[in-house]
Amino acid sequence: MALVSEFLGQLTLNFGGESEPKFPTVVTARDFDPAKDAARIETAVKTKGVDELTIIDILTRRSYSQRREIAFEYEKRSKKDMITALKGALSGSLEAVILGLMKSTAQYDASEIKGSIKGLGTDEETLIEMVCSRSAEELVEIKRVYKELFKKELEKDVAGDTSGDFRSLLLALVQAKRDEPSNIVDYEKIDQDARALYEAGVKRKGTDVATWITIMSERSVPHLQKVFDRYKSYSPYDMQESIRKEVKGDLEKSFLTLGNILHIIYLHSIIYTSGKSAKEKVVTRIVVSRCEVDLMKIRTEFKKLNQKSLYQTITEHTKGDYQKVLLSLCGGDD
Repeated sequence: MALVSEFLGQLTLNFGGESEPKFPTVVTARDFDPAKDAARIETAVKTKGVDELTIIDILTRRSYSQRREIAFEYEKRSKKDMITALKGALSGSLEAVILGLMKSTAQYDASEIKGSIKGLGTDEETLIEMVCSRSAEELVEIKRVYKELFKKELEKDVAGDTSGDFRSLLLALVQAKRDEPSNIVDYEKIDQDARALYEAGVKRKGTDVATWITIMSERSVPHLQKVFDRYKSYSPYDMQESIRKEVKGDLEKSFLTLGNILHIIYLHSIIYTSGKSAKEKVVTRIVVSRCEVDLMKIRTEFKKLNQKSLYQTITEHTKGDYQKVLLSLCGGDD
């Protein structure tokens, strides 16, 4: 994660908000025939050695709702559950991607959050990525799905597995109280918030973290962008520099992540510095969870940072069927 902080130094906080349109790489397929797709997948699963390419070709080029229709037709046709059949036919990283695609974005996110706090020890990096980079709208849906899947409240599980200011920030975000964007620019409130952030941090000895949490978790994204610009008129440091000076550890990572840029940072640093297992886990999570949301935008930002496309980078650092499924979800080269 130290490398993540280094790369963050190259960027400004860049909040991606609820008001922005989606930029998916996987969209609803035209001329869709779920019965035909189900028949092809059944044949692919039964083929000696398994026809992975057909499975990849179909499931990475259909939306989640279409994949569910295929699964329904598959069960009607074979009297077997398609997800169970895919589990039996696939393995390793390819299996992780394909089974991830059989979940909705919210189901996938909820499962990843659950995995990050399940058992001994907490996977703080995953928890930070999932909670701090999701919009209020996404978090509301994740909470609903989390309770549906695990019969528990997300807030209670997060509270039970974290502590201190880090817990306070995550819980504030999970409550999804962020204001909706408005066409009316409130310059007085922008100035008040900018001054409050400065007075709660750089201006005083010790940081009033509660004030930072309130402003960063409750204000709309366009408002925060203007607050951070205004902040420079009060502080000798920009907001990003101030965060790094005032707080450390998981809290620092969380505040820095509140810009929906961790996807790009993670992809850049993990691909180039991590071992195979850690690399595949993060790349799989980002590509699967964002392919129907904003992976096209992530591709664009990744190339700006890296001077090399995500498609090219995946080609260089992966191989086999895992490479093929990621490239298909990536949706093309830049």
